[in-house]
Amino acid sequence: MKKLQDILYKVHLREVHGSTAVPVSNIQTDSRGVESNSVFVAIRGELADGHQFIDQAIQKGAVAIICEALPQKLQEDITYILVSNTHEAVANMADQLYDHPSGKLKLVGVTGTNGKTTIATVLFKLFTQLGHTCGLISTVQNQVGQKVIPATHTTPDAVRLNALLRDMIDAGCTYVFMEVSSHAIHQHRVTGLQFAGGVFSNITHDHLDYHKTFDEYIRVKKSFFDQLPAGSFAVSNLDDRRGEIMLQNTGARKYYYSLKTLADFKGKILDNSLTGLQMTINDREVHFRLIGEFNAYNLLAVYGAAICLGESPEQTLTALSMLTGAEGRFDYIISSQLIIGIIDYAHTPDALENVLTTIRKLRKGHEQIITVVGCGGDRDKTKRPIMAQTACDLSDRVILTSDNPRTEDAGAILEDMQKGLSSSARRKYVTEPDRRAAIQKAIELAKSEDIILVAGKGHEKYQDINGIKYPFDDKEIVRELFKELGK
Repeated sequence: MKKLQDILYKVHLREVHGSTAVPVSNIQTDSRGVESNSVFVAIRGELADGHQFIDQAIQKGAVAIICEALPQKLQEDITYILVSNTHEAVANMADQLYDHPSGKLKLVGVTGTNGKTTIATVLFKLFTQLGHTCGLISTVQNQVGQKVIPATHTTPDAVRLNALLRDMIDAGCTYVFMEVSSHAIHQHRVTGLQFAGGVFSNITHDHLDYHKTFDEYIRVKKSFFDQLPAGSFAVSNLDDRRGEIMLQNTGARKYYYSLKTLADFKGKILDNSLTGLQMTINDREVHFRLIGEFNAYNLLAVYGAAICLGESPEQTLTALSMLTGAEGRFDYIISSQLIIGIIDYAHTPDALENVLTTIRKLRKGHEQIITVVGCGGDRDKTKRPIMAQTACDLSDRVILTSDNPRTEDAGAILEDMQKGLSSSARRKYVTEPDRRAAIQKAIELAKSEDIILVAGKGHEKYQDINGIKYPFDDKEIVRELFKELGK
């Protein structure tokens, strides 16, 4: 068991009350998990303030409290540490408690608005195919080798994250590929981690409910690259207007990928169909199983990271040509009547535009594109009418429905989506707040070879309504309804 003083290295201490020589067994940020010899770190969250649970943590056995504001009354047998930022403190403490796990791995972080899950997942699959034991930390799932661990957040909190990295080391992993969300960067969940490299996909309108402004969202994403150590690598999308800005202050080695201009990793699409992508990458021609221009960018990002990690171009491309993407990302089912149902996580205007643009390019003739889309509750409201307009602009028919309403009224979300829609858009859509009924309506409207897009939830197996997660899987619903309706 370590002593408190052993895990306080790198933590900026403002005041210390009590002994730092006390033995500690674990770090907790939720008082409900506190046990004998725990350190309790009081985190100010969006919904609750951990400082309100200090007494409860002590009653359950905490021997030390890390906080941003000291309680009015201090107990003699308890150690209190005052810090400026408990988010930052807990990340550095977790790194020490688990013996710097990130430094014993080749850890690659993937950040951006769209594509993070596909890039991280395909990197995991690629390096596994190349013979390495790997870890994956993603929105869809976490993996330690072949062991799957359900994911609750895109990026776990700092304590769980370091514990997971330690488990990966113990399981023999040498590479870990990890999605890094803007929330995780801002909340210091990745502070203290030693990254071998970072990948930037793109940046578009998202999470303004949290970051408030687009400039702040960009600043937070950029700070990840600013903090990469010398000796690491940074791979960025040169075709994104902020691709170069992301890397302008990094100490890492800079590399760029592009479909449109000269770059370290240059791609060109030769053919894009439902059978996959025919591309050249740095003048080598390859067929990939992934579909769409957005996946061409994802493949370039993966290829670039693999080369930066020392893999050979030939082996990398051969292995990549055999791989599929992440669950819920352009997943498709073809019915007995040849109706194509596509399930995709697209939940931002840009992601929805990318998917629909890809579908339009895949059309052979006059097949209808029927889109089922909603917007999540308790999240950025400004994107709701943009999502609806994008769906109407690029589809023949649209059914506006619920996504994860959370604590909001689904009807109110639908009203927000309809605000400001153009007159031409208003002729294309209907509303159906029940998501299953909306998918059914789309399938009823579809004829042979029409394409139905069910957007917004992708891999999710639930619908979040008033704090309860009800079982709901878009892909299974589409499959069931194809059979029920004889389509």
